[in-house]
Amino acid sequence: MAPARAPGSPSGALCRQLLLTLAILTFACDACKTVTLHVPAKLDAEKFIGRVNLKECFKSATLIHSRDPDFQILEDGSVYTTHAILLSSEKSSFTILLSNTETHEEKEILVLLEHQTKIQSDTAQNYTIYYSISGPGVDKEPRNLFYVERDTGNLFCTRPVDRETYPSFELVAFATTPDGYTPEYPLTLLIRIEDENDNYPIFTEKNYIFKVFENSKVGTTVGQVCATDKDEPDTLHTRLRYSIIEQFPASPTLFSMHPTTGVITTTSSQLDRELIDKYQLKIKVQDMDGQYFGLQTTAACVINIEDVNDNLPTFTRSSYVASVEENRIDVEVLRVAVQDKDLIHTANWRANYTFLKGNEDGNFKIVTDSQTNEGVLYVVKWDDCTRFGEHFEKPLNYEEKQQLTLQIGAVNEAPYIGTSRSTMNMATVTVNVQNQDEGPECDPRVQTVRIRENVPVGTKNVGYKAYDPETRSSSGIRYMKSSDPEGWVDVDENSGVITILKRLDREARSGVYNISILASDKDTAARLSYLNDLQFGKYTVPVRVTDRLGQSLVTQLNVILCDCVTPNDCSTYQPRLRPGNREVILGKWAILAILLGIALLFCILFTLVCGATTGAAKKPKVFPDDLAQQNLIVSNTEAPGDDKVYSTNGFTTHAVGGSAQGICGTLGSRVKSGGQETIEMVKGGHQTMESCQEAGHHHTLERCKEGGQHTLDSCRGGPTATDNCKYTYSEWYTYTQPRLGEKVQQCDQDNTHMQAQDYVLSYNYEGRGSAAGSVGCCSERQEEDGLEFLDHLGPKFRTLAETCMKR
Repeated sequence: MAPARAPGSPSGALCRQLLLTLAILTFACDACKTVTLHVPAKLDAEKFIGRVNLKECFKSATLIHSRDPDFQILEDGSVYTTHAILLSSEKSSFTILLSNTETHEEKEILVLLEHQTKIQSDTAQNYTIYYSISGPGVDKEPRNLFYVERDTGNLFCTRPVDRETYPSFELVAFATTPDGYTPEYPLTLLIRIEDENDNYPIFTEKNYIFKVFENSKVGTTVGQVCATDKDEPDTLHTRLRYSIIEQFPASPTLFSMHPTTGVITTTSSQLDRELIDKYQLKIKVQDMDGQYFGLQTTAACVINIEDVNDNLPTFTRSSYVASVEENRIDVEVLRVAVQDKDLIHTANWRANYTFLKGNEDGNFKIVTDSQTNEGVLYVVKWDDCTRFGEHFEKPLNYEEKQQLTLQIGAVNEAPYIGTSRSTMNMATVTVNVQNQDEGPECDPRVQTVRIRENVPVGTKNVGYKAYDPETRSSSGIRYMKSSDPEGWVDVDENSGVITILKRLDREARSGVYNISILASDKDTAARLSYLNDLQFGKYTVPVRVTDRLGQSLVTQLNVILCDCVTPNDCSTYQPRLRPGNREVILGKWAILAILLGIALLFCILFTLVCGATTGAAKKPKVFPDDLAQQNLIVSNTEAPGDDKVYSTNGFTTHAVGGSAQGICGTLGSRVKSGGQETIEMVKGGHQTMESCQEAGHHHTLERCKEGGQHTLDSCRGGPTATDNCKYTYSEWYTYTQPRLGEKVQQCDQDNTHMQAQDYVLSYNYEGRGSAAGSVGCCSERQEEDGLEFLDHLGPKFRTLAETCMKR
């Protein structure tokens, strides 16, 4: 195949090539000489018809011009029509002039316009040739976009093509004879779709929002906008230009936009948020490098002006006057207001107030109201204690100072960056102290008096004088004790002189004894005490005082409950638990030690039980185990007891030869002889246990053995004969049992007839009695009864038995 040529051209015989010419395909056959553009026969105005490679012809060209006014040439070589054109033999070409204004060099490019495209085979001179094509756009998607006339080889496009979807097509052309012979090889045709500026540039956002600080320098970057264009890259169709169309408020102009990058910057340093806090811009982007015929799109841009602390807080008044009663604490005295133009509820707006002068004694504090930004002036809390070198101020005192002048300054939380030379605004506050009817005062409140211990009772001390703060006089003041734990002293009501009532014991109070004295100038006084067992710490107690006319005032008393040795130590400290209410927390090692101890005790107990069981199984039991324990007891006596008579289990005894006579009558008596005492039971008398009260000495009860029988000695030392006073155990039990029950019943109750904490408890009987019988002298059993076990004692006890028999 070969391109169409004049008849007799030698190239048709030499070349076997198929030449494809398209309406939208551009061939630059020879740079700076001829360029062919294949276009439709009819061209609309401002229609893109093709592109010429100008760089290949003249790289340094600075001026591009078309000699035909119907065509316009752009920088990138794009060719546009300026009017509607109908191609003819006369209108089939035009010339592009390229020149360099510096070197005065010029070049020309001839552009040929052809409106017919065909495929032609050189063998058509000898054969009848049929033309056909295949590939995408023909028999593949998008189908039927191109077709070729079978006999002529003319190639046609059936509908518009979107370059952004199909930038190019690759077809295959065939030339065959009617009988199917192929005189030519298939030819590959590359069809490139030229771009047309049919896509508008689009901003990446419809609304841009930026922010910039007020008073920013000229050239400060505010933000950057961006747009995209789907047309062919690196052409005028995608060469975008940005600009600001409109600013609101319009004046003054404060922003500019870079045309190619879209960066917005400030053009003035007069941005003032307090005047205008927001600007709105209407921005535009246009392709074709911003030329008038380029496509354009607009968007909105909002620029918020950020606040800086360029305005100082200013007092609404330069001076204030307020009044407050003396001795008042935590009371609001005055509110001072400031104005600040900066953004509300920010660090640039919030004010910090400070005392510049007049509050050297620390009587006041000023805080900021977070909602109104006002300065609130308070009288501060106070404490009379001095601890660790820190001094807590006293309240306002009318007698000392009736007026105070305070100088207050106000600044913002954020540092000031404005242009004013002054960085603080000031105001003056005059506080008038109002007088109150006060009680007497003691100065100082805590006094240390040194008195030697064991001074004679009745010793007097000057004491502690109080005075009226208004008259500075001590007359008419009464004194009374508020706290005197041991009752060691007395205070004279009129003079306050301290008198010693008891012997002072230094060791009993660790060398320091604290007493509290109340002083009053009227007959009314109150004493504060606590009802429950409180923990140590600080308490605030509201106290309301009401006069006879119904006028009242509530005062908050700050109370410190502590175990300090001296009142000076009662200062701010961490509350702790009172003794007896302490919490014990065991660590893991302590718990482990306890568990190990319990385990060890169980092991020892288990060993003893096993050993006792084994021993009992090996040795026959001759007599009860507890028999020897009840009869053979080792008793160590350090010294004889005092001769005292007391009531035990219903028996009342008295000492022989004593001058004191018991009031028990014939209930019972005791005889002490040779260091031993015997309790006897006598018959007669109907006194109850309450009547048996007698002062006497301790006594011991021992086993009485006489004539081989257990007897009660005769009653001695009493006025009643006691020879017939001896009765058997059963009678003794009958007599004493109800009286013991009565006594136990009384022991079971306290003064309010409620259950006492320490009354005698009843226990059930467990096991049988001892084979040896009663150890008391009231037993009726005979001596020889139940003593057979003595015949079975081991060798160790025979010596003891023989000694007893000799005696």
